[in-house]
Order: sequence, then structure tokens, then C-alpha cells
Amino acid sequence: MSAKLSDKEKSIVEIGEVEDQFESSSSVPAFAEPTSEEKTKLRKIIGYPKWYIYLICLIEFAERASYYSTSGVLSNFIQQPLPAGGNGAGAPPRNSELTAGALGMGLQVSTALNLLLTFLAYCFPLVTGYIADRYWSRMKMLWIGVWIGVVSHILFIIGAIPSVLKNSGPALAPCLIGIITLAIATSFIKPVLLPTLLSQYPHQTDVVKTLPTGERVIIDRDASLQRMTMTFYWSINVGGFMAVATSYAARNIGYWLAFLIPMILYLIMPVVLIFLKRHIDDEPPSGRSMVADCLKVLKVCFEGGWVQRYRSGSFWEYAKPSNLRTMGRDGWRKNKPGFYPEQLVQDARVTISACVIFLYYVIYNINDNGISSMLVSQSASMTSNGVPNDLISNFNPLCIIIFMPILDWIVYPILRKMKINFKPVYRIFAGFMVAALSQVAGAITQKAVYDTSPCGNFATTCEEKSPISMWVTAVQYAMTGFSECLAMTTGYEIAFERSPPQMKSFVMALFLFTTALSAALSEIITPSLVDPHLVIPFAVLACLGAVFACIFLWRYWNLDKVMEAERLERLAMVQNDDANYIGSVYSQGHVELPRAVELDKVLSVTSAATHKD
Repeated sequence: MSAKLSDKEKSIVEIGEVEDQFESSSSVPAFAEPTSEEKTKLRKIIGYPKWYIYLICLIEFAERASYYSTSGVLSNFIQQPLPAGGNGAGAPPRNSELTAGALGMGLQVSTALNLLLTFLAYCFPLVTGYIADRYWSRMKMLWIGVWIGVVSHILFIIGAIPSVLKNSGPALAPCLIGIITLAIATSFIKPVLLPTLLSQYPHQTDVVKTLPTGERVIIDRDASLQRMTMTFYWSINVGGFMAVATSYAARNIGYWLAFLIPMILYLIMPVVLIFLKRHIDDEPPSGRSMVADCLKVLKVCFEGGWVQRYRSGSFWEYAKPSNLRTMGRDGWRKNKPGFYPEQLVQDARVTISACVIFLYYVIYNINDNGISSMLVSQSASMTSNGVPNDLISNFNPLCIIIFMPILDWIVYPILRKMKINFKPVYRIFAGFMVAALSQVAGAITQKAVYDTSPCGNFATTCEEKSPISMWVTAVQYAMTGFSECLAMTTGYEIAFERSPPQMKSFVMALFLFTTALSAALSEIITPSLVDPHLVIPFAVLACLGAVFACIFLWRYWNLDKVMEAERLERLAMVQNDDANYIGSVYSQGHVELPRAVELDKVLSVTSAATHKD
């Protein structure tokens, strides 16, 4: 007599029957994992999710367009005074070499407030990423972020109204509140968008597919996720390039229009979210604190003798429940029974390992336009020929828009066809080195500005400009843009791939937090950003960037092999959990236990069906 089956038990039996149907019809399952022989013989292709999934990239475009269009004009808005003879809205007279401005608070205050925006925007995600994983769904997080962002943009517009700008004091208040609320809005959106996009990819491993032509090919999961990530990052920089409009708006019309344009772009987001609501697989929050669970593992790892265990390579093995049981313990706490899952140790280990990698991005982020006000100020000391000095910064997203498709559609496919493994550690190292070289270019440019400025080594505050064209600084922005194509996209992939399913938003937030740490370090450097010493910060950052790049390459030479081993271990853990569950179902007499070979079929399909990021 058999009892009533639960929904999960029914799904197990149904999956087994589907597998049997494939076998009985002598056809190959649609998405089988490739064998070792197939991996060497079959051609690899890239898989694609449904077209509307990429509308998530449109949300990222709108959010980044509004963010960069606002932050891009903040430097001059805060640093420069209202131009004499201007229209009172911040725009200088026509055909003038004067720079658009409003508050006139100087370079150090401008740099400090810009870094405050960066720090908060990438620090708050530690909280919002945790909330997204435990309490609120990702779509709910996006909606909250949207409405906070609307409030922020309204505040910037109010602060830029000419009647408010007459006195800098009243204009400063909405600007400060706008900076804080914009950072909060960003923190609700950034940690969840990329995990939402990548989690829509349907396969957890490479799979074999038969094309309509009859050719059997392997759908390459890593290459597929790489293309999705690069498309996502490309949309970020298409949005960032929209800052060109606000630079010209500030110079020709005024800051009220420069802040209105981001507001209009931002309103694309709610329209897209309404459409995607019924199409996106929005996984519910876990309802538990994976961070707290990982802390349990760390508590056990750091019990007495941890230094010796670390040196012997048993640091993490010690904390596994199976090992603790062999030691005679009945719980992870010495005086209370109860263990955490075995898989949690692996999740904690991988997460901590990924976070250590993220630390290398702290110096990289500073080289990658981390002290953007320094570059904006440098270009303001050079001849502009009527072009807004903050326009040049848009060469960064422009070069990414150009280089990204070239890498994704030409360079990387050629490398794969030639069986050249341009693995993640190579891409990150190359990106780090290019960013370091951009600082070398900055030092050379700044020295040239000092040598040619009528005020010599005090060019920043000089009313007369250096005869060198400010378009020279475009080289620095182009180099940092190319470096991001290599280092940042790979960092996003690592943050997603090496994070447990219940911690993807939080781990993504940890990766973004490196930008906040970079902003904090940049804040420390800010007092040194004065004439006549502006060459020194460029040179120091270039040296640090090169050193950290070399250390990273040496330390993570086999990162790709480590990530593959982690993936296989995680899948094995999930399959083992499924086996234990199915065994308990059959032991209770619900259904007849199939032969071992049939059980293998059930387990393989069940793992693929239940293990989702």
C-alpha cells in the first residue's frame, strides 16, 4: 500500500519517465552533458536566452545613463563658480573659454563630494544585496530603487534652478541630499540586475545540442555567460555615453537642463519593469541569512590550532560536519547539538576566496578613473576651443562601446577557434596593466601642462590655459575603457560564478564594494591633489597598479582550473543531496526502487532541474 506522493516526489517520478521515453525512442536527450570524447570532437557554440531577457540590459542602460549623466557634470557644478557674464544657470557666455559652473567650492570639495557619491553608491549594496537574498525579491528591490531615484533626480533639478543658484548655500542642500538618495537608489539596483540576467540562462553545465542540420554541438556555458556579461557591460557604457548630452546642456543652456535629461532617461526603467514582470524568473528570497551561516563555518575554522591547519591545507576540511562527527562532536558548537549543511563549507570557502580576488580591484578602480575629478581638472587647465572639459571623460564609455563588440564577436571567437585559452586571469592581468599605463600617460600629460602653462606649476587655478589641446587626455580615458573590457567584465563573471545560489546579490555587492574602498582611499589622497604636485599621484598609482597586476597573475595562475573544480564539486554535492532524498522516498514505500542504472538517470535529470542559480 503506497502513500500519497508529494509534489517533489511526483516530479522525480515524472522526470524519470521522461528520461525513459527518450531512451525507448532511441533518441538522444535534448541537453545531455558532453562526455570527455565529445568535448574534444564536437564544435562549441554560444547559447542565448530569449530576446526579452536582454531588456534587463535596457534597465541597466537607463540607470547608468541617468547616473553618469548626473555625476559627469557634478565636478564642474561643485568646483567652478557661476561664469561671469553667463545666463545665471551655470552656462558661460557663448564662444568663451570659461568653464560651466555653479557652486564655486573648489577642486578638493568637488573631489570629496564626487567620491562620497561613489563610496555610498558602492557601499550601500552590502546592505541591499543582503536584503535581496534574504527578505525581498529582486523585482521588489528594483522597484524601490526606481522610486528613490526619481526623488533624487528631482532634487538635483531643484538645486540647479537659476533662482536657487543665485546663492550657493540654498543650492548646496538639495545637491547633497540628491547625492545621498542617488547612491541609495543605485544600491537597490546594481547588486541585483546582473544576477537576474545571468540566472535566466537555462543550463548549469556545457550541454550537447543537435542542430536542425543534424550536427551535434556543445553549447559552451562559460562563453555564453561571458557574452551575456559583455552585453550587459556594453549597455552600461552606452548609458554612460549619454553624459555627452548633459555636458553640452550645462555649457550651452544650464544645469537645470543637464539634470533634467537624466530624469527623462531614468523613466525608461519603470516602463521596462512593467513589461518584464510576467516574463522574468524572479526567484524568491531564501528567507535565511547565508552570511550568518557562513560565519558559523568561519567560527569553527578559527578554533584552536587554525594556523597549523591553514599551513597543512586542512583549514576548510576541518569545519565539515562529516569531519566534526569523526571527532566525536554532535554539533558545530561544542556544547550544543546540530550541524550546518556540508555544502555550506564549500560555499563559504568559495565566497571568501572570491572576496580575496576582489581586493585586487581596489587599486585597479583608482587607476580606472577612480579620481575622475583630477582628470577633469587637468583637462580644464588645457585649451578647449569651446568644448566642455567634462565632455572628454565620455571617451571612456565610447571606447568600451567600440572595443566590446570587437572583442566579443571577433577577437574571442578567433582565439577559441585557434584553441587559445585567454583565461580569466590573463584577461584581468591585461586589464590591470592597461589601467596602470593610463596613469603613466596622465603623469606625462600633467608634466607637459606644467611646462607649457603661463602659470607654470600652478596651472589648475590659472586663468590662462596651457596651449596643449585637452583632447590629449582622451588617450587616458580610451586606455581605461579598454582595460574595463578585460578586467571588469571578467570580475562580474567571477562574482556570479563563484557565489552560492542564495548569495549572488550579496557577493555581487561585495565586488561593487571594492569601488567604495577605492573611493575611500582616493579620499585620503585628495589633500595631495594640489599644485605643484599633481604629477606624483599619477606616477604612484601607475607603479601600484603594475605591482598588483603582477602579484595577481602569480597568485591566481590556475584560477580557471580552481573554478571548474568548484563547479564540479557543487554539482556533486547537489546530486548527493538528491540521492539521499530519493532514497528516503523509496525507503518509505511510496514507489518501487528502480534499478541502479535507472536511478542514475533520475538523479542526473533531477540535478539539472533542481540546481538553479
